[in-house]
Amino acid sequence: MKLCMAQINTLVGDIAGNTQRVLEVSAAQRAAGAQVVVFPELTLTGYPPEDLLLRGDLLDRTEAALAKLCAELPADLTVVVGYPRGQDGALFNSAGVISAGKLLAHYDKQCLPNYEVFDEKRYFAAGAEACVVDIDGLAVGLTICEDIWHAEPAAQAKAAGAEMLLTITASPFHRGQSSARLARVKSCAATHELPIVYVNQVGGQDELVFDGGSFAIDAQGELSVSAQTFIEAFPLVTVDRSSAPRLVPGDTAADREDLDAVWQALVLGMRDYVDKNGFPGVVLGLSGGIDSAVTLAVAVDALGPEGVEAVMMPFRYTASMSVEDAATEAKALGVRFSNLSIEPLYEAFMTALADEFAGLPANITE
Repeated sequence: MKLCMAQINTLVGDIAGNTQRVLEVSAAQRAAGAQVVVFPELTLTGYPPEDLLLRGDLLDRTEAALAKLCAELPADLTVVVGYPRGQDGALFNSAGVISAGKLLAHYDKQCLPNYEVFDEKRYFAAGAEACVVDIDGLAVGLTICEDIWHAEPAAQAKAAGAEMLLTITASPFHRGQSSARLARVKSCAATHELPIVYVNQVGGQDELVFDGGSFAIDAQGELSVSAQTFIEAFPLVTVDRSSAPRLVPGDTAADREDLDAVWQALVLGMRDYVDKNGFPGVVLGLSGGIDSAVTLAVAVDALGPEGVEAVMMPFRYTASMSVEDAATEAKALGVRFSNLSIEPLYEAFMTALADEFAGLPANITE
């Protein structure tokens, strides 16, 4: 069996666009030989959808998207996709399995994170049951993100007959998180003697950056396949079913150095913040110092020089070296540069405030 880990960058709230992306990726990967394509957590809404989940039309739009997928996905392809599911007045964070024009099964996330950047208990009810689905003769268990950090969901799936686990996630970046994920999933796979395919989303959303880094771990807890971080990627995982399911060793991406990972997170976060909000570019103050120089470099890496404008705003206390350094930085990175003295603005303020300041010594206010 050829399985594609579809590490994509979704847009929160764009259900129609995300659905079309699933269709396009699925068709392309089927043509490349995949029989199963697995997408990240809450693919159809993007993650985190937050208060969009409270909109009255959200479930209607999501159900329409699922119907479109059932109707238009290749009939000989199995797709696993994340979406919000409503039942009896409750909302669940779910994974659905679509094949041959039908939604074969769904799994509801059991462990809802409610710490740091997560507040899923505000929106979702917790699932309580394992889901094991037959995919071309292979018993596959489903879990979602936080589930894999707890013992019970994987144990339930194993007890229900799962021969392999698929974990769809939206796990944001922070320093050291990629190695922590890998260690946790390796431990889980070895404990239950199950191969685990872990598919994470990539992209920036407001203050969060999702780094991707999807991977597949064999039943002995060893890495078989992994995707590069901070980019969309579609690595194939080969499952040998000649006896017990076995993951065939494939391509693994080189680990990024810590500083490189931080830089890529900054660049991706800025690019997606600007692009997903429809801004044409950014304007930033350039002082000639280190902080603004780094900010300029991040912006140019994210948006290209054509998407960045730098402004130097010197005053009587600004050293000539600062003005020269700012101009040199802007020229080196090829951005439009303006030198706008704030001296006339200062004088206008001082004129307006002359009576208020009369008799007072000059201090930091000026």
